[in-house]
Amino acid sequence: MTARTAAAAVSLGVVLVVSGCTSFYEIPIETPIQPKMDVSGFQRVLIAGFVSGGSEDVDANLETVRLLRSQLRAKSSLRVIDADVLPLQEMARDQAAPHATNGSAPEAGSAPPVQAPAPGAESAASPIRDEKDLEPIETLFANVDLWKKIGEEFQNPLIVTGTILFTPHERAGFVQREQEYFDAVGRRRVTPVRTYMQRKGFILRPKFVFIDGRTGTTLYSESFREEILYSPQNNTPALSSYFELMDRLIPSFLSTLSTQKIRGARILLK
Repeated sequence: MTARTAAAAVSLGVVLVVSGCTSFYEIPIETPIQPKMDVSGFQRVLIAGFVSGGSEDVDANLETVRLLRSQLRAKSSLRVIDADVLPLQEMARDQAAPHATNGSAPEAGSAPPVQAPAPGAESAASPIRDEKDLEPIETLFANVDLWKKIGEEFQNPLIVTGTILFTPHERAGFVQREQEYFDAVGRRRVTPVRTYMQRKGFILRPKFVFIDGRTGTTLYSESFREEILYSPQNNTPALSSYFELMDRLIPSFLSTLSTQKIRGARILLK
């Protein structure tokens, strides 16, 4: 018997076995995904806040803090610290241009004080519109003394911070959609049609930075990019688009801190 003949015989046998089965059933399975970080040394987590920019219709900083705290309370063993969101953009500006206090300059290597900005100071900060505006602020996350001081204030937690850009976006091009029609005998038909369309939506670019509150050093960071576009007839609010895009990222964020399970099913024949 040649290899081709043997293969044909095996295929025929599989067909006969399957056709002889009267039923099949699904068995749910879960595949564990190990976390990207070892957080066993922490009991608490502080979502400190994010430097955000882009659309003025959504406060991406506050919304991201609320969302991540809610997700971690439900799906992580770490205790989530309830605290005011830090004014990171203001702190970054102070770090870039340190000013004298009581007539003397701050000591070299010292961290700026952790305090809320004066009324109206946040609005006076330069708006952040794209990734280029974030470049001068990135040094804030490398300020070991600052983050160590914040960690001491909150009993040495794991600190989560970073940047969030949520920007409007539009693109023109051909889009495939389904067009419904009825043929000559009244049967419903659906055919794909390519249409040139100008679509609008949003791009979400978060960067999550995980800092050891005991030492002030960065343990891990990860950047994401998600995009969504809508047809001209779709008038989706900016906040709804933000949550829709964040829903895509939450599993990846959670998998950094804790073991996640991918659920699926295996089909067995009998």
